[in-house]
Amino acid sequence: MDLRDLTAFVEVAETGSVSAAAQHLHLSQPAVSKRLMSLEERLGHRLFDRIARRVMLTDAGRALLPYARRALGDIEDGRRAVASLGGTVAGRLSIGTSHHIGLHRLPPVLRAYTARHPQVELDIHFMDSEVACEQVLAGKLELGIVTLPSQAPDSLECHVIWPDPLAVVAAPEHALAGLHKPSLADLAAHPAVLPDEQTYTHRIVRREFERHGLSPHIRLATNYLETLKMLAGIGLGWSVLPLSMLDETLRVVKISELHMHRDLGVVRHRRRTLSSAALAMIDSLLSQ
Repeated sequence: MDLRDLTAFVEVAETGSVSAAAQHLHLSQPAVSKRLMSLEERLGHRLFDRIARRVMLTDAGRALLPYARRALGDIEDGRRAVASLGGTVAGRLSIGTSHHIGLHRLPPVLRAYTARHPQVELDIHFMDSEVACEQVLAGKLELGIVTLPSQAPDSLECHVIWPDPLAVVAAPEHALAGLHKPSLADLAAHPAVLPDEQTYTHRIVRREFERHGLSPHIRLATNYLETLKMLAGIGLGWSVLPLSMLDETLRVVKISELHMHRDLGVVRHRRRTLSSAALAMIDSLLSQ
């Protein structure tokens, strides 16, 4: 089988769209369709049903998909293993990271790394931490520099780089900021601006509320912590932010029942061979 055909097949299967796959692969839609047709002809089976603008896997497509993913992953592992034999730290390194980490944690790491390893071509993608972990598991990224999941799947190896304690915050003029000893019930009675419910940080907050039989009243959700900081600072609601982000626009609302913390770090696929560039990046991060 042609690897380019398999790559197109996996991309279309995962996006459910020829146009989206073409965009990700930097190809035209006709080129992706041609590769799918070539693979179907070789196998003698239709791999997709075309319904309106969507494509859906047939039984043959569902049967092929795990083998195609494994084949592409094995080939990429082989390429990395051979490339690392020379001892030179070079080549392309694909990393996924969140906007928060990219803005507040990564710059000094990347500055030192690129100075030490100028032959590495960094391919950095900004995305939610949860998506980055999924893409590492799917073999689309070598590393994720992310908010670490509290319960990681067995295939995901995690290393803590930056402990990141969290605090409940509100605008100085917010009613919560004026309370002497606010309780979790007081917090639940006021609207909140929080990260989306799919994020690891939201899950940390909700888990703490559920332990006390309560639920946060969410007025607005966004995954950008800088936006949450602004919204909380103008009094739109209380929020939960890293202590490292606090300034004079916010007040910490100390809730004795709440103990919230998250870890930021690097994730890799436990069973994938890493390139010399990825290993050097992990070393750079662990030396922080």
